[in-house]
Amino acid sequence: MIGTLVAALIANFPLTCLVLGVLVALAGIARLPPPRDRAAIVEKLLFWFLFFAIGLSNLVNFVFHDFMGPMTARYIGWPNSPFQFEVGTASLGFAFVGFLAPFRSFDMRLAAVLGPAVFLLGAALGHLYQMVTKANFAPGNAGVVFWMDLAVPVIGFTLLALQWRYERARAPNG
Repeated sequence: MIGTLVAALIANFPLTCLVLGVLVALAGIARLPPPRDRAAIVEKLLFWFLFFAIGLSNLVNFVFHDFMGPMTARYIGWPNSPFQFEVGTASLGFAFVGFLAPFRSFDMRLAAVLGPAVFLLGAALGHLYQMVTKANFAPGNAGVVFWMDLAVPVIGFTLLALQWRYERARAPNG
């Protein structure tokens, strides 16, 4: 049973990373001194979203595509190809930005969400095309990965918008 759970967590790593980020953020929010204002709560959520859902998730994607390419291609329902290395390398770049952005400015955080969002939304379109034209409903094409390709950009931009809003309200002339 533990082996099955670990396999499911790894196979659905984008969701696993998102949930880890939420759990760590909730622990950080619980440690905030009262009263906990919205800006501080959003800060914790965005910080750990960037670290886990962008940074760690893209690092795992890099490892899968660049070091386990044939297995990853089978999971997606595609033939293995040299393109795996390119996807993995792009993911590694997104991972570095995802690990750096939580500690930096709003603009850096925007960049950390924007780049992966464009990639993920493009991947979602590619997965959808494969589902419709090739009946590819492999777990790595039509499963949790597909839905996370849509959810991560929405969550990221929502958290950025909330941070911008609450930080403006917090500013002396806001």
